[in-house]
Amino acid sequence: MAAADKVDPIHQFQIHPIIPLHIGGYDLSFTNSSLFMVVTIVVASAFLYMSTASRALIPGRLQSVSEMAYEFVSNMLRDSAGKHGMQFFPLVFSLFMFVLVANLLGLFPYFFTVTSHIIVTFGLAALVISTVIVYGFMKHGFGFLKLFVPQGVPFVMMFLVVPIEVISFLSRPISLSVRLFANMLAGHITLKVFSGFVVSLSALGAVGVAGSVLPLAMAVALTALEVLVSFLQAYVFAVLTCMYLNDALHPSH
Repeated sequence: MAAADKVDPIHQFQIHPIIPLHIGGYDLSFTNSSLFMVVTIVVASAFLYMSTASRALIPGRLQSVSEMAYEFVSNMLRDSAGKHGMQFFPLVFSLFMFVLVANLLGLFPYFFTVTSHIIVTFGLAALVISTVIVYGFMKHGFGFLKLFVPQGVPFVMMFLVVPIEVISFLSRPISLSVRLFANMLAGHITLKVFSGFVVSLSALGAVGVAGSVLPLAMAVALTALEVLVSFLQAYVFAVLTCMYLNDALHPSH
């Protein structure tokens, strides 16, 4: 019985197949992670559509939120990559909304946090870096390689600086994905642990209920912190994306 009642903070991250599908030896099953990625896209799209459908001259609350999100991302992209960076606005805005909505949905009980899996965050980071590389070579040709040759560096230092710049560039998708994944994973584990303390202590009677007040207060505080972290991590992911796209636009800077 004790084992059955034990709170497992890792259980919330387990992936379970909903529609098993195996093709050519590959597991292509539709899982709970797949489901919540679809839910994230549907929720974000539905919110943006319904909040802007009226196109009111004097916006209501929901339309104001949508317009604030639009202006927030557009100003971020314009400040980081210049006016030419606005051609990437659909990509950056989509990434920002996906990460934000996925983070927030994961805070609901019995929901699944897709951004707590590094395979998802690495996929998003790989999309960003692939866009930078493909656009950089399409726009500048081999001139894109100037990105790895900082201006003003003496020639004798190139043999040291260029490999460092290449390694730094290749580490971008790793750091971009790990940052989001680690923050969401650690936050949800901590929240689950304190919530488990509340449940376990409450089962001990009046003394346990009294003792569960502190873990409950911590769980409430951590929930508020997780909401803040959800917005912050979406912002960090988007602003780093803007900075990387700036390298594709201006590799010689």
